[in-house]
Amino acid sequence: MPLHSVFSPLRLFLPILVLGATLFLCLADATAQADTTAIPDTLAQRVAACTACHGKEGRAASDGYYPRIAGKPAGYLYNQLINFREGKRHYPVMTAMLDNLSDAYLREIAAYFASQHPPFPAPQPSNATPAELERGRQLVHEGDSKRSIPACIACHGTRMTGVTPGIPGLIGLPRDYLLGQIGAWKIGTRRASAPDCMAHIVSKMQPEDVSAVASWLAAQTVPTDSQPLPAPALPLLPRECGGVPQGVSP
Repeated sequence: MPLHSVFSPLRLFLPILVLGATLFLCLADATAQADTTAIPDTLAQRVAACTACHGKEGRAASDGYYPRIAGKPAGYLYNQLINFREGKRHYPVMTAMLDNLSDAYLREIAAYFASQHPPFPAPQPSNATPAELERGRQLVHEGDSKRSIPACIACHGTRMTGVTPGIPGLIGLPRDYLLGQIGAWKIGTRRASAPDCMAHIVSKMQPEDVSAVASWLAAQTVPTDSQPLPAPALPLLPRECGGVPQGVSP
């Protein structure tokens, strides 16, 4: 068979092969360019896994279980990330995301959300009775001296918007979230660094006290200036709290 007959089919398909190879290289180059330009490598992009649950900028909503993390003190947010990673707080999704992240990276994440200040949603409609709301107000502002329960404002600030660097604001959080977290402290599934002052205080609260506090806090309109108060030079808290620099009042 003549040699040119053997290669005749190849001559027919060669232009197609060349065209296919050219298109492949062009597509590969375009894909590579898209990969480098489509998604910016910013901290805001990296925390997209956080905002999927906690909302844009960490703002959350008043009717959900996931809490607002935007604007919380950076020290508090960092402590909670550590607590999830080390098993002092229990939520498998959080633990899995944080398990291999360094302390330095957790501080970056905490600082990012602490710097966000989106507007708060309107408070939840409340089904609590006037008597329950009044009991909640009393516990928040005055405490219950007969049972050695300090006022919430003694630690969380006069407006309940938190105190830097490590005490969170509670006003405006969803009632279900507040009930869940206070309940977790009460049964020991949420812990903080020793001495765990919240666990000690919550142990003295009756279920109706917990419900009253959560209902009152969730029903409040958050003040316009909702940023955490600056830490006083010599902070005096009702009792020593692990992870929070403070003195102890007499």
